[in-house]
Amino acid sequence: MHLIHGGDVFSLAEKLGCDDKKIIDFSVNINPLGLAPSVRTALAQNLDLAVQYPDPLCRKLTEAISDYYGLLKESILCGNGAADLIFRLVYVCKPKRALILAPTFAEYALAMEQVGCEVVTYNLKENNNFNIQEDFLEILTPDLDMVWLCNPNNPTGQLTSKTFLLKVLEKCETFNIKLIVDECFMDFVEAPEKYSLLAELGNYKCLVILKAFTKFYAMAGLRLGYGCFSDLELKKAVQQAAQPWSVSGIAQLAGVVALNDDEYAKETKALIRREYDYIQEHLTRLGFYCYPSAADYILFKSPIKGLKEMLMEKGILIRHCGNYTGLTDLHYRIGIKSHEQNQLLIEALEQLKY
Repeated sequence: MHLIHGGDVFSLAEKLGCDDKKIIDFSVNINPLGLAPSVRTALAQNLDLAVQYPDPLCRKLTEAISDYYGLLKESILCGNGAADLIFRLVYVCKPKRALILAPTFAEYALAMEQVGCEVVTYNLKENNNFNIQEDFLEILTPDLDMVWLCNPNNPTGQLTSKTFLLKVLEKCETFNIKLIVDECFMDFVEAPEKYSLLAELGNYKCLVILKAFTKFYAMAGLRLGYGCFSDLELKKAVQQAAQPWSVSGIAQLAGVVALNDDEYAKETKALIRREYDYIQEHLTRLGFYCYPSAADYILFKSPIKGLKEMLMEKGILIRHCGNYTGLTDLHYRIGIKSHEQNQLLIEALEQLKY
């Protein structure tokens, strides 16, 4: 199997002949705090949920999401991670022509390739730190069936303003283009209401917003995401395109408990901003160019090739971004981790002989 994402600590451990727990994995961008203590406790006390079939309608979780964001329960559909909903959306809509950013998350294009969709790319420019420009609006034409935006974008970490997104929304609504906005990293953003389109649900029938518990709540292994739909008929169709029990009872419980843990959320944001500043300062000092990021990861450009391989020899894994459209072999992404692990990364970089 060809792996296009980060997180393959097992192959590196096999190569180095060590336990995979000894690998420091910066190639994934998951909350360094790990599961919230409240979630750990709840899971430990409710393991018997694994014995019974889960609620196929995710009633308690849907209600918790509705209360947390002030959304209509009817607009929310839970799934087995955001990726599950990406593929189900494409399966249901069967777009003929769709627009994505480049670089961006690979799953959008992969899903559309499964239905023979023509994928058009809007190439983000390095000279403006991969920000979307006004000319994006010019390529929103009636022959498009679907547009995918990731905000903050992955892997660049760039935010697109709500003012601009509203212009995109207007054109998509006019031309009957489905606009899918992936806000899986929005929980890391300071003042997310200035960027999120959640408040616009119901105002534009074309809008779908994707979110997940994967990164902010460190639940990559539990597989838990959800979609927020303006078009309830589309939501129903996507719901019917799933297997009957797509979200485990364990995952549903974890989501409910996580949303009620305000202290964990505050601690997470404080840690990410503090460690972001630390890593950016030292990477810049060492001659790496860091692109501004609003998420829990940093895209940077190295002055030398082969950085990933050099760090692998030291038991450190980073995400090489050469397989992203629009990036090169000199681009890398690192997830922000604990201060101790971030220090080890900086020390390893300092030891490298350029």
